Amino acid sequence: MDPVSVAKTLHPLEVRILLRYDGNSEIDARRVREDLGYREGQENQAFSWLTGKGLLEEAERKTTLYYEITPLGLEYADKGTPEERIFALIQSAGPSRLPEMAEKLGFEQKTIGSAFGLLSKEGVLCMDSEKRAALAEGAQLPDPVLRLKALLETAAAGGGILDEGKLEASDLAVLQSVAKKRGAADAPFRTAERERVLYRLAAATEEVRAALIALGMTGEELGALTPAILEKGSWKSGTFRPYNIGVNAARTIPGRKNPYVEFLESVKDKLVSLGFEEFDGNMVETEFWNSDALFMPQFHSARDIHDVYHIDEPKLAKFIEEPHLSNVAAAHENGGDTGSRGWNYRFDREFTRRLILRSQGTVLSARQLPQAKIPGKYFGIARCFRYDKVDATHLSDFYQTEGIVLGEDVNLRTLLGFLEMFAVEVAGAKEVKYVPGYFPFTEPSVEVHIKHPVLGWFELGGSGIFRPEVTKSLGIDVPVLAWGIGIDRMALMAL
Repeated sequence: MDPVSVAKTLHPLEVRILLRYDGNSEIDARRVREDLGYREGQENQAFSWLTGKGLLEEAERKTTLYYEITPLGLEYADKGTPEERIFALIQSAGPSRLPEMAEKLGFEQKTIGSAFGLLSKEGVLCMDSEKRAALAEGAQLPDPVLRLKALLETAAAGGGILDEGKLEASDLAVLQSVAKKRGAADAPFRTAERERVLYRLAAATEEVRAALIALGMTGEELGALTPAILEKGSWKSGTFRPYNIGVNAARTIPGRKNPYVEFLESVKDKLVSLGFEEFDGNMVETEFWNSDALFMPQFHSARDIHDVYHIDEPKLAKFIEEPHLSNVAAAHENGGDTGSRGWNYRFDREFTRRLILRSQGTVLSARQLPQAKIPGKYFGIARCFRYDKVDATHLSDFYQTEGIVLGEDVNLRTLLGFLEMFAVEVAGAKEVKYVPGYFPFTEPSVEVHIKHPVLGWFELGGSGIFRPEVTKSLGIDVPVLAWGIGIDRMALMAL
């Protein structure tokens, strides 16, 4: 390695690091930003370049867990947690029913229900003879609530972050009970792992540093000749970086079909060859078809399975088709004609018209049921949306392969056969296993898991037999097999 040649190829970000630190220094991203004034991200780019050239090597890597306060947590720190505000409301205004408290405090019904459940468990609240929430005699706010409020205030005043290593065990237990790793819009804290990497300069750096000094390079050299440099005339007094004429030209990549698109087409071809008909639908759906028609109760924890995106304008659909609306509402309220007792609550016919981005491919199956042929087999590849914190492994949208099979003679054995076909013939899995699952709209419910040669076992998708509350409400009197397979996960195995 010729030190002079290497020195001439270095970017100013690299040059300044090599000139600032010696071989005994251990440096990380924060130190470089503070010492050299780099913008966030510039130091990691320089580290990557220097490591690739063999001038920098990793000395140590540490992972630390942090708790970050969310916008909801900041609101709780300012206005009080739901438990605090419920306690204060009943203390000042007397016993109150849960819907009334939700309206007065501006909380959703599920938030009030969760807070009431916690306070009831701690013996702070109870129900009086009129089914109103009331304070127990001598009740005080429980320790977990007080600790959570203190943690919220500490985080809000200290940059929004709490270091796990600096927390007491009791505080840590409270945080673990309320924090979420991803999709934390409804949690006061989210967990985040931060990795700290320490680097040291490699032995070869000394010769390159000497070459930099001999060449008079400081890291302040000019790069591209821009209109701004020409206008200001700074090129007259500045020094330009050496131009490396030995760098190979960028490789030209001809156009070709995307491998993932090819895989999607192969999945469609496979299903069509098996006699399935393809269905499709809109990305914007109503709460009715996305959840209510699938017997997922309104204001119930089962609804939390999907963190959906709401449409701002228009907020509501003009109408929901009859008799589906009335049948589904009856199934929720008292079971209707399905033989079920339902969920025993008042079905909200305005809420069911709310527009959202579909959160699951099963909405296509619900839409298809009223017009499906018996016997019949249908499938669709749906792009779905759920709130998530976007990072290297998570996005807020994903694809599902969704399907239903209707017939007098289909059963669980038929379903398991379809799942094995997907796992083996489409995904290319060598090992398959079934795990009991739970979905609000199927019974029994089955998850199919496959084994990746590197990643090990992971869930490929969920399935089951639609409950009567789903099928009968939409005019179907025969068994319906339903499955939703993660097409991205099949691609992970097959590609």
